[in-house]
Amino acid sequence: MSTSSDLALLSSIGAQLEDIANRVTEMAERYGATPDSAVAAELYGAERGVFGASRALDRARGYLETS
Repeated sequence: MSTSSDLALLSSIGAQLEDIANRVTEMAERYGATPDSAVAAELYGAERGVFGASRALDRARGYLETS
């Protein structure tokens, strides 16, 4: 694979992660004010993990762009 195709792939994965994070956040917000607030807490934890993965992909993309 070439660097340009890897950059495109990382961009695509990043967009998918953003969509997943938004969907998880929406679900967490629905459960936040219910007796199932433990569900919301776990979903917010998952959201943080997805955002962390997104930041790691951004860093990897930055390294590829400067190499």
